[in-house]
Amino acid sequence: DINRVKALLEEVKPHQIFVAGDLADPHGTHRVCTDAVFAALYELRDETWMKDCRIWMYRGAWAEWEIDHIEMAVPISPEELRFKRNSILMHPSLAMTTVCSGSVPKSATVLQHSSTRTSASLHTKLWKHSLNITPSADISNP
Repeated sequence: DINRVKALLEEVKPHQIFVAGDLADPHGTHRVCTDAVFAALYELRDETWMKDCRIWMYRGAWAEWEIDHIEMAVPISPEELRFKRNSILMHPSLAMTTVCSGSVPKSATVLQHSSTRTSASLHTKLWKHSLNITPSADISNP
């Protein structure tokens, strides 16, 4: 797997790489993929294009970043949200019910929907607060 990832990276020479950072994934696939990417990156560390490459770690519904640990947020449209939901439904291991950090078992689509709404609400409150739209905005409660 490492050689395949390495070959792809050498071909594309990306400026940005997005890799799963939610190593609490109950299926273990995120850890395996992340380990393969980092092993490939280690082998490619001296390549010229790597000097301009930024690695972004993301988390999913299993273990989201705390709001003060987020360096970049990418807004998505309703159409992109539908695409995200449909993609989850096509992934066999995500179609089944999943346990989420000691909570009630939920499907991945339910977790994703809830996670996306909560994050969007927090970011909206932060944005409004930064523009002094609502000076007393409580950003701790989405």
